[in-house]
Amino acid sequence: MLLPENVKDSTIWMNGEFKNWSEGKIHMINHGLHYASSVFEGERVYNGKIFKSKEHSERLIRSAAILKMDVDFSVEDIEKAKKEVVAKCGYENAYLRCFVWRGGEGMGISAPSAKINIAIATWEWPSYFSKELHETGISLLKSPWRKPSPETAPVKSKAAGLYMIGTLSKIHANENGYNDALMLDYRGYVAESSGANLFSVKNGEIITPTPDCFLNGITRLTIIDLAKEAGIKVTEKHISYDELMEADEIFLTGTAAEVTPVGKIDDQTFKIGPVTKQMMTDYAKLVRS
Repeated sequence: MLLPENVKDSTIWMNGEFKNWSEGKIHMINHGLHYASSVFEGERVYNGKIFKSKEHSERLIRSAAILKMDVDFSVEDIEKAKKEVVAKCGYENAYLRCFVWRGGEGMGISAPSAKINIAIATWEWPSYFSKELHETGISLLKSPWRKPSPETAPVKSKAAGLYMIGTLSKIHANENGYNDALMLDYRGYVAESSGANLFSVKNGEIITPTPDCFLNGITRLTIIDLAKEAGIKVTEKHISYDELMEADEIFLTGTAAEVTPVGKIDDQTFKIGPVTKQMMTDYAKLVRS
């Protein structure tokens, strides 16, 4: 995804101050850059309004706390700043990133003297996958990398460092002609894609992996609520790879991905069925309501 040309003229918010995009600079000696001590939220703006904004701000604070980073700004402060950034940029439909990181005032593994920074930026980003792929379904390739055990990584935090295996998984998938990756967890159960939660459908029932070693996404929770409101049974459980491959339908969910149908996993194809189509329609209506 290339940033649009006009983004250089937009406004960002950094540590309580509004700045031009080009003024958002940090030093190369930076703990977040060297040791991945940063957390973030990806959010979408629909018709000028940030969807599930407060839920994202609350999770940002929780994620930072898990990484022992105390943010000097409250949820209310962050909410106000996000709205002002969107208004100053004049976007009706956009993507927004709010992120927290340790600075360069101290290095070494723990760096207790490093300042905790926070910033917000937004830009226009219509869709994570193309319109054509939403009509045919994306392809997933099983990744050689696996989601870690909760005993080995802060899996309940939206920590930047946890996305490295997602990056490597997606690169591996792209190099082999697939759109994205299917990731298993450390036990061999189905987890998610490189950066989005996964749902399967069997005989009209939605089945989704238990989020005990990966992020329980805000979009994931929204889809579960929408499905239950529509009278669709939803089951959360551990899913084996073989069981997943017996599904009638498969789709992904995430702030960036929204609701994206899956048309192929490894060598097996899947149809975009009625449940997936309903979730795509219901979600699109909700975010713009």
